[in-house]
Amino acid sequence: MPRPDPFEILPGTDIGRSKVVKSFKAYEFSDLTLESKNTESPTLKQQIMPNRLKMAGYLMVFLIGVLFFRSVWLQLVNGNKNRESAENNRLRIVTTVPPRGIIFDKNGKPLVSNVAEFSLGLIPADLPKDNTKKQSELDELSKLSEIPVETLNSSLKNVKSTGTDFLAIKEHMDYNQAMKLKILFKDDPAVKVEVVPKRQYLNSLAFSQILGYTGKISPDEWQKLKLDAINDYHFSDITGKTGLESVYENELRGINGKSSVEVNAQRREQKIMAAEDPVPGQNLFLTIDADLQKILYDAADETVKRLNTTGAAVVAIDPKTGGVLSAVNAPGYDNNEFVSGITASDYDKLVNDKHKPLFFRAIAGEYPSGSTIKPIIAVAALDQGIITPQTTVLSTGGIRIDKWFFPDWKAGGHGVTNIYKAIADSVNTFFYTIGGGTETFQGLGIDRMTQYARAFGLGAETGIDLPGERPGFLPSKAWKEQTKGEAWYIGDTYHFAIGQGDLLVTPLQMALATATVANGGTLYKPHLLKALKDSDGNITREYEPKVIRDNIAKPEAFTVVKDAMRQAVVSGSAIRLNSLSVPACGKTGTAQYSNNNKTHAWFIGFAPCDNPTIAIAVLVEGGGEGHATALPIAEKGFKYWFSQQNLAK
Repeated sequence: MPRPDPFEILPGTDIGRSKVVKSFKAYEFSDLTLESKNTESPTLKQQIMPNRLKMAGYLMVFLIGVLFFRSVWLQLVNGNKNRESAENNRLRIVTTVPPRGIIFDKNGKPLVSNVAEFSLGLIPADLPKDNTKKQSELDELSKLSEIPVETLNSSLKNVKSTGTDFLAIKEHMDYNQAMKLKILFKDDPAVKVEVVPKRQYLNSLAFSQILGYTGKISPDEWQKLKLDAINDYHFSDITGKTGLESVYENELRGINGKSSVEVNAQRREQKIMAAEDPVPGQNLFLTIDADLQKILYDAADETVKRLNTTGAAVVAIDPKTGGVLSAVNAPGYDNNEFVSGITASDYDKLVNDKHKPLFFRAIAGEYPSGSTIKPIIAVAALDQGIITPQTTVLSTGGIRIDKWFFPDWKAGGHGVTNIYKAIADSVNTFFYTIGGGTETFQGLGIDRMTQYARAFGLGAETGIDLPGERPGFLPSKAWKEQTKGEAWYIGDTYHFAIGQGDLLVTPLQMALATATVANGGTLYKPHLLKALKDSDGNITREYEPKVIRDNIAKPEAFTVVKDAMRQAVVSGSAIRLNSLSVPACGKTGTAQYSNNNKTHAWFIGFAPCDNPTIAIAVLVEGGGEGHATALPIAEKGFKYWFSQQNLAK
């Protein structure tokens, strides 16, 4: 029997992925059939190679299919996202800050302007992504710009590392400094020197409290404002901090512009692809008369310096609308220092200054009113029928209640006194009597006096469009019992009737109350806004006078009190005003405020008496007698006001 061939492939034997199914001269494979044209047996290599080619073909078809379906998915399913990503790699959004609106007085005189200055800043997205390289660049920037590296790192912590907005890190640079840095960093897209707007205040000392100032947005402010989609705040933005700059921030700010800018691989800006222009801030027109403000400020400031006292305040109001013509705080401060970045030492000096220039006395100072409350008490007594124009009280120098004595300011008294003389000569005895009463005369009592005081705007904020207003204070029986644990005595009522004791008012409130007397009983909401106009001069908003309260008392009551205040000018404590070109009405006041008989000086008045166009309240802290220190300030205001009205005619 012949020996079997050891290389013979038996049927059913696996060879790779092929399998011999028949032992023929022409072999068949389970996945590939080969037909031999000769009768000789093929070699093993000849049998396997065609099978591998077939497998490679299958694999190639599979891979092409995967690539095809991947391409379809990228184009159809994720196309928008990838196109956006690619676009963002070459485009960036650049914000353009609009010019801030200008503030004008009632006659169109600008009180503030926008000037250009240089600012050094960073584009966070263009800093190196590698932290080591990034810190190295910041160290170099710190050395060349003289900005502490800690400051740079702190600034960057508050913004996104991908941010493309200009992050100001050094402001208020002069030209030489700016050009030096611009040249040093000309090849660094992350460091930029830009021209930015800066607020400049004119006559800053006289207007600082009204206008306030702007400043760089603080981290806390930014956290609150960054969600404001309309105003679109950014971390380096400028906002109003105090005064009208703060109150009318939204109107003055404007709307940011947006530009889509193409950048190259080095992050250099190439061209603007699309742009949305910024909308300039609206211009603010005030009821303030700038010249009147300056005259009253100079007069008040000079008085403070001459008397070496702490401060003074003046408020002038249009009795027909409630428009504020002047709001003076003396001494003032230079709000330009805050815009330029006030130093800590300079700020401490302002805070610790005995004159408190940052304190807006006109709306936040609370003082005993002294005799300036007497016209209000007189209106109340006439309206309630407590007195008539013919009612008289005998002034003998004061009133004694048991062991307590309540004096007149004049030793020996004023004799027989009616309402006209009582206001003209400021007779305390008359107001003790009609306010608190005596054994033989029923007075108003504290409840009715506070009721009328409140009707005239005392004891509550007026709602003026300025921040920081204080309400003053009207004492009551319940308040004294609860806070002091003491009963209310007749002496408390007497003190209230002449503007002493625990009563507190602001100069604004007294100007408003005076305007209410002047117009015959209508309390207007005080305001500084006259109108808003866009950059083309179109009126976007015009203020309409708002009545808080009217018909406070009978018209006859106001007529009598106005005549009495006129008498004060003709022959009484305000006689200094009798030389004015128009008839004026007034009332002086002297308010005790400490245990050593120090007094604040007050004056309230209006003119002309029959058709008033201006009402004024003046306070001089520690100024002594109202007729001697407060009245001369008002006189200068009246003289200017009516000289201008005569010119207008």
